[in-house]
Amino acid sequence: MKYGIIILLLAGAVFTGCNSSDKTKILGIDTMRVVMWDMLRADELYSRILIKDSAAATRKENIRLYKEVFLVHKITKGQFDSSYKYYASHPVEYKILIDSLDALATRERNKAINHGQGH
Repeated sequence: MKYGIIILLLAGAVFTGCNSSDKTKILGIDTMRVVMWDMLRADELYSRILIKDSAAATRKENIRLYKEVFLVHKITKGQFDSSYKYYASHPVEYKILIDSLDALATRERNKAINHGQGH
């Protein structure tokens, strides 16, 4: 499950950013899945940017991309952090979240493959 490793790296990157005191409600699994998917996509974009522009790391381009994800989903970093910590400490819910994220990734990958084949 390569997405599990990516998510752990993603969470580490987000947690080492600024520390927010916004400890509001926990995001639901459906919301969290979509937010995490967009953060994975932001990480992929950041990786592609770094290939062309190594100075992006010094500009903290990845943090800017994460902030955009939070803005699009109308959540705060604190809400995301609290929610991630909640799911990480509740194995049953975490497994449901990760499995649903994996299913979303599979659907998106299949959609991209089918689209590339002219379907």
